[in-house]
Amino acid sequence: MGRKTMAMVTRGRMTSLMSLISRGVSPSEEAWDWDTSIAICSEPTIARAWCDRLRGTAPRFVCVAGFTATAMIDRISAAGLTPHDRLLTANADLDFLVSGNTHDPLYPLPPLVAGASPVLITRAIASELHWPIHAINAGLPYALSQPSISLHSPPARCISSGRSLDPEVVERLFSQGLELGRRWAAAREAIGADAAAPWLMIGECVVGGTTTALGVLTALGIEASGLISSSLVQCDRGLKDRVVRSGLAALARRQAGLPLEPIAAIAAMGDPMQPVVAGMTLGAIEADMPVLLAGGTQMLAVWELARRLAAWGGLTWRSDRVVVGTTRWVIEDATAGAVQLARSLGAPLIASRLNLSASRHPTLRAYEQGYVKEGVGAGGAAIGATVHQGWDTARLVRAIDQLADSVGASVS
Repeated sequence: MGRKTMAMVTRGRMTSLMSLISRGVSPSEEAWDWDTSIAICSEPTIARAWCDRLRGTAPRFVCVAGFTATAMIDRISAAGLTPHDRLLTANADLDFLVSGNTHDPLYPLPPLVAGASPVLITRAIASELHWPIHAINAGLPYALSQPSISLHSPPARCISSGRSLDPEVVERLFSQGLELGRRWAAAREAIGADAAAPWLMIGECVVGGTTTALGVLTALGIEASGLISSSLVQCDRGLKDRVVRSGLAALARRQAGLPLEPIAAIAAMGDPMQPVVAGMTLGAIEADMPVLLAGGTQMLAVWELARRLAAWGGLTWRSDRVVVGTTRWVIEDATAGAVQLARSLGAPLIASRLNLSASRHPTLRAYEQGYVKEGVGAGGAAIGATVHQGWDTARLVRAIDQLADSVGASVS
């Protein structure tokens, strides 16, 4: 990093995001620069120290996929044109993340409403920087075709039922995530092993996952309506709220009052990814392994779940070791409020300033129109590239375009 940038970081110069202004956020609510390519949106002292600690180091990248029947609701997600597409989106994304293969794959990348899958961003960065990549099937309708870890869990029911998952399944997934986090933290400590991966980056792939995030936060007693983002250009807040209210009504019929304990909240309104990532986070920070939850408002919900599950299970919680990292497209979503949600929770939130307007591919430039925004750890991967190797937007776009060139028809 050059002297000018270092001086900016040292002084902690604050710059307002246009999105905050457009959303009517008060002038006192600003974003801080850590690097010209990363904005710190909440808890600046914690977030800046977290980035400083990891400068020049590479993460272990893990992506946890699950499925919820909530994804089959019309207009709930743009991650696939049809319900059948959405059924297979996570399989296609994680298989591509691991292999980079688009030549006659078992699960081709599906057509989207607009834009290209965010896995292109993540794969381009992680493969070029040689990060260890792990795919976890936490509950998909179909097995992944590439090397992965299967937790042998069923997909979640629609949250409108108020019975997304059986409580014993949630507890088992949480325990499995906890052990995975401990395993990777222990591997870091092994002599000479994973010396280049001293921290853990966890992404998610759950179609309809922003709606389950809203459901879980609501079940925990947190008012998050209107704050949750979406892969659609205009988040249909009314639709999300109606689905959540249906689930709450089903809970009320069973005389389940709010707020719920975290396991019960996930069982009622969540998805399989949430307990796994929360457990993995707690397993890692037990051994002082820093964690980046790579995603938008879905990962803010997981951050809050991890905090509460630590208290529930008598486990260590270190808020200075867990940061949520996303894209500027999520931060700038005028139909949501990721920054407001992060600040209300006290969660450190940082965002990559990746801009795809100079991409050679129209489907990637569509991100600048508000499509897709995030997924498969894309924002976290861009943040990680800056923390690890100082990549700026131009360097990020070059890597992403190179992969998109090789993929061809899948992004055109």
